[in-house]
Amino acid sequence: MKKFLFALIAILSLTVVNAQEFLDPVKWDVSINNEAGNKYTIVMTATIDKGWHLYSQTQFGDEYEGPIRTEFTFNNSETTYRLIGTTQEPEITPVYDPVFELNVIYFEEKVTFTQAIEVINPEGLKIIAEVYYSVCDDEKCLPPDTKSFELDVVSGKAEAASADITAADLEKSAALTLPLKGAEKFEPSAEEQEKGLFTIFLLGFLGGLIALLTPCVFPMIPLTVSYFTKSAKNKKNGMFNAILYGSFIFLIYVLLSLPFHLLDSLDPEILNSISTNVTLNVVFFVIFMVFAFSFFGYYEITLPQSWSAKMDSKATSIGGFIGIFFMALTLAIVSFSCTGPILGSLLGGSLSSDGGATQLTVGMGGFGLALALPFALFALFPNWLNSLPKSGGWLNTVKVVLGFVELALAFKFLSNADLVEHWGLLKREIFIGIWILCSLGLSLYLFGIIRFPHDGPKKKRIPKGNLFVGILSVAFLLYLLPGLTNSNYANLKMLSGFPPPLFYSLYDKGTSAPLGLEAYKDFDEGLQAAKASGKPIMIDFTGWACVNCRKMEEQVWSEPEIFAILNTEYILISLYVDDRKELPEDQKFNYLKPTGGVKQIKTVGDKWATFQTVNFKNNSQPYYILVDSNLNLLNKPVGYTPNVDEYMEWLQSGLSNFTK
Repeated sequence: MKKFLFALIAILSLTVVNAQEFLDPVKWDVSINNEAGNKYTIVMTATIDKGWHLYSQTQFGDEYEGPIRTEFTFNNSETTYRLIGTTQEPEITPVYDPVFELNVIYFEEKVTFTQAIEVINPEGLKIIAEVYYSVCDDEKCLPPDTKSFELDVVSGKAEAASADITAADLEKSAALTLPLKGAEKFEPSAEEQEKGLFTIFLLGFLGGLIALLTPCVFPMIPLTVSYFTKSAKNKKNGMFNAILYGSFIFLIYVLLSLPFHLLDSLDPEILNSISTNVTLNVVFFVIFMVFAFSFFGYYEITLPQSWSAKMDSKATSIGGFIGIFFMALTLAIVSFSCTGPILGSLLGGSLSSDGGATQLTVGMGGFGLALALPFALFALFPNWLNSLPKSGGWLNTVKVVLGFVELALAFKFLSNADLVEHWGLLKREIFIGIWILCSLGLSLYLFGIIRFPHDGPKKKRIPKGNLFVGILSVAFLLYLLPGLTNSNYANLKMLSGFPPPLFYSLYDKGTSAPLGLEAYKDFDEGLQAAKASGKPIMIDFTGWACVNCRKMEEQVWSEPEIFAILNTEYILISLYVDDRKELPEDQKFNYLKPTGGVKQIKTVGDKWATFQTVNFKNNSQPYYILVDSNLNLLNKPVGYTPNVDEYMEWLQSGLSNFTK
């Protein structure tokens, strides 16, 4: 959380800087000196560019509010050396930092840190010193950085530590690059790269409309619009202020997505790594469960009241455009208990899909626009306020319904972690059974059979809205029931991508590939099979936690004509880029990037994600490539293609070109 907030500050301040520009205002000089006998001092001197601040090791304020402090770590070994005390720094009086609005200690121009050690055996001793730090100037902060240094105790010299690149590493790095032929003919167009963004925008907009109907937001509409129209000097100013207020709401939600563009630019695979990270998915599961029971009314989750109070006081004291901005920020904070879970769904969905940060920004823009529109529209047409329904118990009903939705979605994140780690906890039928229970609980609530803490007195007649949604919930429950069986009806195409894949089942499916197809999980094995059979290859870059991959398998591949071609005409190679299974020790290596960086290849997913990026300049899943056994591209690679006819035409064109 601390790193996320810090990255947010960095992004908001660097939006006007070219994304490729790399700022590194601190240069480190590290050495080790022999003081007397076996006593040594590690000296770490930072030279800081003019105008920049390097922060102390001391934590000021709450860890989520203050700057990221400088931290030093050493590969301490009691058998070779030991640390004496802590890392020392100059004593400086704290001063006020306008970036964090706190009294902090920071250093300018040059500062030296020292660490005393006692060496047991200096001969051949190498010490790794690592510094984790952040820098800010008076306007912006940069993301935290880590530098590692290897110190030779005997010579006293130090150099930047880096992974050793051996001849074997170079050989394995080179082996990841395929001698593809014809790749230049199939570069994706800008139009194709933007395909689907409008759909994501609409989904975000729909999420914003749902958020409008929650108790945290809905009552604010008439109150806020009335405030602007009545407090302004004239009607025209009131309308303008309300529209500006809505514009700021939209802007705030777009800005919240910008840190992920920084992550995406640092490493093209990082968003996929985030979305498939087991720990993060389990954390999302816990958060969604907490949100769900909050929606049920068992407790209330809000951001610290001091945040909203602080924003509100700034809005009141500053006034003008800036004051209106702080009013919009106050709304975003106080409505978090209702909008947070919906935004969490959008965040998790975007990071799991193939658009990454761009899709997230578009989705957040749609969400913010939906929240902002009512304030602008009702300011333009204030008479419409009379047509709004009164706040009441129906708002709590909406909140409880969202609670059941959050409960169901929580298990999607747990399922992601389960699939990646192959725990076997949430096989497809168990997952569907949980969703059936959620649908049953929602139906019983809407029909008035079960109640929650914030519900009012039970009504004699079921409201029409409750009855309608309750019937839909029962219909959805009935639709889910065949998913528990081992039959052809178990393929719930409407939900493809949400439950685990069909082959991840309690029943014996006879294969670990989709739909019972034979799929190679290693590219070299598949290539050899293609050469032996004389068939073309379809490379399927997929992921255990990839929603669109499951949709393609269960909605498109399952069509008889598509299945027949995949089963008989192609050698299928499915490469899972999020597989956390450790590679055997002799297959692990340090990959030398073309740009000169080094990436450690430790897992199956590391290998195939790098393989995809290196050869196809793409890191999205699903991603399909047709090649022959001589590695000639047969047609243009495609991603998510839900249209059966279009996908069929693509497969047939590959076969036609292969024959030619």
